[in-house]
Amino acid sequence: MKNRLKVLRAARDWTQADLADRLEVSRQTVNAIEKGRYDPSLPLAFRIARLFDARIEDIFDDDGA
Repeated sequence: MKNRLKVLRAARDWTQADLADRLEVSRQTVNAIEKGRYDPSLPLAFRIARLFDARIEDIFDDDGA
């Protein structure tokens, strides 16, 4: 799944570790999501969206849609 997480994170000048701390996940999880190797659970996707004050659909793009 494509996503804009890296762009949104960089716009706030946060490291992957900074974002991981805010989301209460590991830095490796953030890295895997950014690279599209891991799709976040729905609760995690909601936390990400709230953190960036955006809709889930604005952050994540389901390639098949």
